[in-house]
Amino acid sequence: MDTAESTNENTGVVFKKTTGTYYVNAGGQTITCTASAMLRKELILPTASRTSVPKQRVVEVKEVSVVDPVAVGDLVRFIDLGGGAGHIKAVLPRRSKLTRRAAGRKPLEQVIVANVDQVIPVFAAAQPKPTWHLLDRYLASAEVSEVPSVILITKLDLVRGRKAERELAAVVEEYRALGYPALLTSAVIGAGMEALKDTLKDKVSVFVGKSGVGKTTLLNAIQPDLGLRVNEVNEKIGTGRHTTTHLEMFPLDIGGAIVDTPGMKTFGLWNIETEDLAWFFIEMRPFVGACKFGLDCTHHHEPGCAIKRAVEDGQISERRYASYLQMREHMYLEY
Repeated sequence: MDTAESTNENTGVVFKKTTGTYYVNAGGQTITCTASAMLRKELILPTASRTSVPKQRVVEVKEVSVVDPVAVGDLVRFIDLGGGAGHIKAVLPRRSKLTRRAAGRKPLEQVIVANVDQVIPVFAAAQPKPTWHLLDRYLASAEVSEVPSVILITKLDLVRGRKAERELAAVVEEYRALGYPALLTSAVIGAGMEALKDTLKDKVSVFVGKSGVGKTTLLNAIQPDLGLRVNEVNEKIGTGRHTTTHLEMFPLDIGGAIVDTPGMKTFGLWNIETEDLAWFFIEMRPFVGACKFGLDCTHHHEPGCAIKRAVEDGQISERRYASYLQMREHMYLEY
C-alpha cells in the first residue's frame, strides 16, 4: 500500500448492503463502498520450515467458500476515496456471526450477519401456526455459531381456547427448561412489550423467521415506523430468495440495533457434520459419546444408544428427538 492510500485508510461498520455495494458508518458519516476482489481470495503459502525466509512465494490462490466476504455488522478497513465513496480492503476479525448454507450444489457459506449479541427466532403463536422443527434448526445454527438465542413468540392475542393455551405453554416451558429465554408478546394488547425492550436494549440483535409472523407490527410498537422501514427493505429482497441482496441494520432509540432477515424458505446448516449434529441439541450433549458405538452412533437405529435411552426415560423430549432425526436427514434445506 502506498503512503497516499494509508493516510486515507479508515474503519467503520457495514450497516447496509446491496449486491456489490456496502454502506459503512464511519464516525456518523455514511460511506458508499465497493469491496476489494482480494477479499474473495485465499493465498496459499508453502508449509513453514526452519529454513523458510520471511517473504514466502504464494503457491496457490483459492476462491473463498463464501457467497459474500462482507456482511452487515462487519467492522471493515476501507480507503476513503472522497465524495462519500470508499473501497473496502479488509474485514476485521468477527466476534460472532450467523450463517447458513447457501442454496445450490456448490457448498458455500452465506454469512447473514456479523458481530451480533443475540439471535432472536420469531414465531407467531397462531396465524401462521408455529413450525417448531424450524425453530430447532435456528437454535442449532446459533449453537454452532456460539451466539445466545432468545425465542420470541408474537400474536399471543390470537391464541384461542384453553387447549391451545396449554399446548403453547407446554412447548415454551420445554425450551425454557433447556435454558432458552422465551418471550410471549402481543403488540395488539401490549403483552410482553416491556420485557422485549429490555431484551433488545443496548444489544445488536438479529431477527429470523418466516414471513407473516407479525414482525412489522411488533417493531412499530418498539419504535414508531421501524417496522415499516424494515418491511420496505424486505419487500425489495423478495420472500424466499436464497441469497440476500439487501440487508440493513436499524438502530434503536433505546440503544442497540436490529437486523431483520427476510422470510427464508430454506435454512441450511453450515460448518457442521452430520455426525456432530447431536452436540448442538443442548440436552443431548451429556449423552454424546456414551453410546455403545461411541461417536459413531447415529442415535437412530443402533442398540445401546444413550440418547434413545434418554428419550425413553423422558430426559429428552420425543418432539425434540424427532426434530433431530428430521434435521439429520435434511441437513442443508428445511421447508
